[in-house]
Amino acid sequence: MHGLLLTQTKWFHNSNLTCLIKPERVRSFGFFFEKMSNIGLAIIGCGRVGRMRGKIASEFPGVSWIGLCDINEEVGKELKKDINADYLTTNYEELINREEVDCVIVATSTWSHFEPALIAIENNKKIFIEKPLTLDAKQSRYLIDKIIEKNIDVCVGYTQRFRRRFISAKEKIESNQIGDITCAVTRTFMNKMGPMNELRLTQDRKYLTPMVVSGTHSLDMSLWLINDQPQSVFARSSDKILGEMGTKDATFGLFTFNDKIFSMNICWSLPKIWPGASYGLQMGFVGTHGILDIEDTHRDVIIVSDFDQGKIYRPKGREDEIDRHVDFLTSFPPGDIYNNELWGPLKDETYSWLQRICMELNTPHTQAEVAHQNLMLTLAMDLSAKTMKEVDLNLSEEEIMDRLNFENK
Repeated sequence: MHGLLLTQTKWFHNSNLTCLIKPERVRSFGFFFEKMSNIGLAIIGCGRVGRMRGKIASEFPGVSWIGLCDINEEVGKELKKDINADYLTTNYEELINREEVDCVIVATSTWSHFEPALIAIENNKKIFIEKPLTLDAKQSRYLIDKIIEKNIDVCVGYTQRFRRRFISAKEKIESNQIGDITCAVTRTFMNKMGPMNELRLTQDRKYLTPMVVSGTHSLDMSLWLINDQPQSVFARSSDKILGEMGTKDATFGLFTFNDKIFSMNICWSLPKIWPGASYGLQMGFVGTHGILDIEDTHRDVIIVSDFDQGKIYRPKGREDEIDRHVDFLTSFPPGDIYNNELWGPLKDETYSWLQRICMELNTPHTQAEVAHQNLMLTLAMDLSAKTMKEVDLNLSEEEIMDRLNFENK
């Protein structure tokens, strides 16, 4: 069992309160737990992200049952032991159909979200899906139609929305502190270990592009802050470094709106020795009454050591990758490790989603419909880069996939 039966001191967090609760003091917080329902959670995919989500969920007071699924049974067994999960299988349909399951986290590989998500939707579960929703716009549209038909709550994992700097920026923009936004720019740099780790797992790489896989994070954040939808995009890509692996090095694009412009670019082919676990992000928003400039390159906390610092993207069997002795601390998007615990946005995002379910709280999660729109925009950038033409963003899902498939031949 999980939740309130924990025997150690745990952190409990909600949108307005963070407090240290010991089991013997739980009763004194009865007012807080009155509205909390106990839930059974299924986690599909026990890899790096599924493991982090599972560890966090096992410490949440409202989670009373956890079931796990992974196609690699040994990976599943390891996580089951570590978090004292209640059930393990290699069949996600079997797990989702269990009567104990109220909600589902889909943390499978980037290209394999569709099938488990669809089964969970058809079984009326509340769902959290890691980004992107899918890689195929038609599959994504199908999921959205099912979600609307079933009227269920589905969130998608855009973890950066739970970082303090972006929440603060959102508040300033919404309170009109810089006026109406006229232009915006976003630049993302990434070490190539990330995409290489993603690409090694599949040979079907045609949609595993910088924008669809990773740029979607900064796109989601930018449009969340801009609070508007573009009308067209013009983009270009390069492939001198990662082209032989079936993907692009970088994609730069310009989105046009009715009354503003937005420059969006990402390069995920920096050398392996480049410091920083993942995103180095710069964002700027110019308004009619001010400017909001966000420096998120993590260069304010740097470590230089005789010891290797970079094991974030080293799966088993690839531990002999190049050593990295300089690192930008706080650059790992999910957060930071202290005392074998993960602290930061992924923990906040996971706790907040569980509170959304258990206590019906309003949270800043990306809804599935927005995640679908993000996918459409990233695919449109790839289409523009392939055709070297401006792309109208009124394209249907069928049109954009047909044109991309034609260009990929």
